[in-house]
Amino acid sequence: MVVVAKPAIEQFSVMKTCKPTTFFPGIPIIDLSKPDSKSLLVKACEEFGFFKVINHGVPTEFISKLETEAIKFFSLPLTEKEKAGPPDPIGYGNKSIGPNGDVGWVEYLLLPTNPEFNYQRFVSIFGGNPERFCCALNDYVSAVKKMGCEILELLADGLDIQPRNVFSKLLMDEHSDSVFRLNHYPPYPELQDMNGSNLIGFGEHTDPQIISVLRSNNTSGLQISLRDGNWISVPPDQNSFFINVGDSLQVMTNGKFKSVRHRVLANSLKSRVSMIYFGGPPLSELIAPLPSLMEGEDSLYKEFTWFEYKKSAYKSRLADNRLGLFEKVAAS
Repeated sequence: MVVVAKPAIEQFSVMKTCKPTTFFPGIPIIDLSKPDSKSLLVKACEEFGFFKVINHGVPTEFISKLETEAIKFFSLPLTEKEKAGPPDPIGYGNKSIGPNGDVGWVEYLLLPTNPEFNYQRFVSIFGGNPERFCCALNDYVSAVKKMGCEILELLADGLDIQPRNVFSKLLMDEHSDSVFRLNHYPPYPELQDMNGSNLIGFGEHTDPQIISVLRSNNTSGLQISLRDGNWISVPPDQNSFFINVGDSLQVMTNGKFKSVRHRVLANSLKSRVSMIYFGGPPLSELIAPLPSLMEGEDSLYKEFTWFEYKKSAYKSRLADNRLGLFEKVAAS
């Protein structure tokens, strides 16, 4: 079992719930092998900004190898894990999320997706031999990036825009600013005595990038916010992937697709381990609505580069409406 030193509960956000968590049955499940997947993907991005994909083509072996390495890492003593931190932003973090005061019942490892990255910083924690971890990471990231690009190309097909790599080329670019995150949410047994309260593992937020590809073990905790503001729990599924629309894709579609607000609640009995690929554009990329989607409409957003948005996003708190600063104010 992974053990994390427990600080005072007062540091964390505790949330009262009126009834036990129930799973929402209506989350879109999309079979990537089916010919109707492109239209279903578009519908899911418009209505939820979130969906589950099956028949995704990512080898089970890649998933299990990286999860094994992640569990190995998170099982190390805290003093050993801290040798890979603090996050700058790459590296190990524990409970503090970002530089602006957000905290959660989580520890994490934030990593680049560049296979050329020098992992010397992590040599001591991998017993002087980080190659096994690096191999598992690179195999997994390569496979989920390919799947993410396939989804983005199907979305372009579904929107009837050319070229079909208009979104995916940003992830494939050698200067793509993508990152990878391993999260571990330790169990919090005291929750059973807290009268229906929940402990926030990772506070509500949207992802600033184009697309996020999430996979977790079979432990619940992930919730998404519906358009009406209600929060729903996502049934865990260790064999499938969950896709989040990011803020950048919302802008590129001029608000047609919506980035999904989501959060993670701690589990009283079981550890949750999640692995997320955040597909981002190059830092210099101009993020703006695609002309082919405008149809005579005005842009809802001011022009900005990914570097500008990223810099702004990381100065904000998790729950802030990060896109708010970049929205055009309608003339009254």
